[in-house]
Amino acid sequence: MCGIVAYVGPRDAVPILTEGLARLEYRGYDSAGLAVIARSGDLKVRKAKVRVAELAAGLPARFKGRTGIGHTRWATHGEPSDVNAHPHVSGPIAVVHNGIIENADELRAKLEADGVVLTSQTDSEVLAHLIARSGADEPEDAVREALSQVVGTYGIAVMDTRHPDVLVVARNGSPVVLGIGEKEMFAASDVAALVRYTRQVVHLDDGELATVRADGFRTSTLDARATSKKPSVIETDEAAYDAEGYTHFMRKEIHEQPAAVERALGGRLDDRFHTAHLGGLNLDPREARGVRRVKILGCGSAYYAGQVGAQLIEELARIPADAEPASEFRYRNPVVEPDTLYIAVSQSGETYDTLVAVQELRRKGGRVLGVVNAVGSAIARECDGGVYLHAGPEIAVASTKAYTSTAVVFALLALHLGRIRDLSPADGRRIAAGLRALPGQITEILAQEDRIAALAADLATYRSMLFIGRVRGWPIAREGAQKLKEVSYVHAEAYPASELKHGPLALVSPELPTVAIVPDDELRDKNLSTLGEIRARQGRVVTIGHRDLGDDSLVVPKNEPELDPILLTIPLQLLAYHAAVALGHDVDKPRNLAKSVTVE
Repeated sequence: MCGIVAYVGPRDAVPILTEGLARLEYRGYDSAGLAVIARSGDLKVRKAKVRVAELAAGLPARFKGRTGIGHTRWATHGEPSDVNAHPHVSGPIAVVHNGIIENADELRAKLEADGVVLTSQTDSEVLAHLIARSGADEPEDAVREALSQVVGTYGIAVMDTRHPDVLVVARNGSPVVLGIGEKEMFAASDVAALVRYTRQVVHLDDGELATVRADGFRTSTLDARATSKKPSVIETDEAAYDAEGYTHFMRKEIHEQPAAVERALGGRLDDRFHTAHLGGLNLDPREARGVRRVKILGCGSAYYAGQVGAQLIEELARIPADAEPASEFRYRNPVVEPDTLYIAVSQSGETYDTLVAVQELRRKGGRVLGVVNAVGSAIARECDGGVYLHAGPEIAVASTKAYTSTAVVFALLALHLGRIRDLSPADGRRIAAGLRALPGQITEILAQEDRIAALAADLATYRSMLFIGRVRGWPIAREGAQKLKEVSYVHAEAYPASELKHGPLALVSPELPTVAIVPDDELRDKNLSTLGEIRARQGRVVTIGHRDLGDDSLVVPKNEPELDPILLTIPLQLLAYHAAVALGHDVDKPRNLAKSVTVE
């Protein structure tokens, strides 16, 4: 959630740090700060409860240094304030930290008993004092000693004025990436901060530490065993992180979906056998036929995309499948079966709840595939195999193109598993043709944006909304309600349409609009009957489906029934976006939320 940027090299670090932090603003934050080691050897620090641009504008002209660290904070311990902002300092040590120190209270008590005065309410400040109190000669050894006392998650960057040409970074459950330059080095919590300066990166693993100098780096474990890292190349360039004329990244990313779906499909459809080719699965046909159940794990929109995926796998591959919130999975002491295929879904590949669920599964011998967007991310590295989305960077907190690309990847996986098992060539050809039609059909839906925007502005005047759908439409209703809540702050609740009579019908009134997912499928007549019940109670109805059903109907092109849910989601994204715009909200950075949730 917090953002970290660090630099060591011949250039002034300050512009690099502020530019990098600005690139990380999409992750969500409440304060920002910088620390640099000046030529004189002095430690200079500026931090405040402000945006990065305001922090940069207020820096003195003499605030310069060739080694520096920067941070954007998302509060966990202590309210947003100048004093709680990072970096935290103790003597010659400056630290920025992303994560949560679970035993912070215990460590604070010990430090205070030894006479240390702590000035902030944060858990992070204890790290600075622990490192400063170490008797180690080398900064990396001091960091190791401090981290050996810590329980929790962290991504940290540390400077020591006694070693002005050295940075120490470490990771446990919170991402840290090194950027390799020409006689200069960078570090960050996200490659977005690095793309302007380098395309060569190294991802640290959990329990790994790096000592970074301008001419290179070395990595090791927390118990000082050397490790070997091979650099990888960032796939995207700097332009991918620009709004390119759009008012908001969310709208840009909604409109990028036709191209994102084409990338997700690129080279993966096999016309000879009417199947999908997914080379990264590391799952041969014999192993695939041995799968008796599929369990999909994700959080938020990734979980709802997993519900769509579970339905696709059951329908096309005839394998029992379900989705579950990754945040709940490991706490119920799940039974891990050898013939179950587990799939972890995460746009960032760093979602902490999903990552630890993967680690728990691996510990118990489960086979785990990843469906992620970020190449080289922690979940991608932890899994036995998987599929990259190739959706491109997603900057807005509310997921749109990554959600859609995830659903498309699940359709490819379901097609692949189905053709190995009992799906006929004719049905394989039908699904492949439907997948190829998706980009053009999404473009058709986006052409209705003006009408959707007008409807959204009207709906934004209500305090609450109900979303309903049946079977294929149920996860779509959940995702639609999620999107509206995330960006417009209008209360929204999703229910299976079949459950309306079992309680939620009591809520229906002229003050509560209902958004109903009504595809032309085998349940259409039952859905129409439910709409009749709502209208009979003077409830306003908005329908998303394949026909104009009166009232406020948004009509989408029809694809194959199994793939229709992918298209039915697109109007709901636009509805949420334009409702938020009508209400004047910060669409890309909704309150209280962060893009990449790297703490529990």
